[in-house]
Amino acid sequence: MVSAKFLYGVTLEAPWPEDALPRCRVPHKLPVVLSATEVSEFFQHVCTIRYRAALMTAYGAGLRVSEVVALQIGDIDSQRMLIRVRQGKGKKDRYAMLSPRLLEVLRCWFRSQHPAGQRPKTSPEDWLFPGWRKGRHMNTESLQTVCREAARAAGLSKRVTVHTLRHSFSTHLVENGTDIRIIQVLLGHSRIETTARYAQVSPQVVAVTVSPLDNLDRKARGKGKK
Repeated sequence: MVSAKFLYGVTLEAPWPEDALPRCRVPHKLPVVLSATEVSEFFQHVCTIRYRAALMTAYGAGLRVSEVVALQIGDIDSQRMLIRVRQGKGKKDRYAMLSPRLLEVLRCWFRSQHPAGQRPKTSPEDWLFPGWRKGRHMNTESLQTVCREAARAAGLSKRVTVHTLRHSFSTHLVENGTDIRIIQVLLGHSRIETTARYAQVSPQVVAVTVSPLDNLDRKARGKGKK
């Protein structure tokens, strides 16, 4: 658009009508979100503790699938109850929340891999969710496959991916009254507009919002008393 206007206006010195090149409207679709009941049912159908821990991390901390699989043992800060996300989208580091329940799930997963008395020496740089190949972390596609299979086994009609769990995390925080700016930081969004769309998704937020129609008589009575 800018190049075409420069060509006509500067190079050719020809008039440029404002509606010469109408912009194509891109369809805006709201993300798929699971209810709390659906999330609970979903986790009950995840096949192994390995994948359950990884998917619970996606939902419990609002992480992207690439961020989940790339977590290292040293990224789990149980003292401050934080998860360090290294080089997330946009090559930015950030901190995500570590809930007590998620910490317990991750500890159970760690103990299953390193039983007491047989625990080898681990390094903070070791992968939290190692892959089957030595020295590699869990594959994103395998986690996505398990996610789809669990949704199918749970009888969910929605199209569920790992990112759906991140959407659900954000929407449920909105429904619980969490400040949108806090959610923005947790998700690693650079623009508040990106985070604000979750307020549009939440039916609970819509349902409890008071219509100005309901306030008409109340405001009229208030003016009459003055």
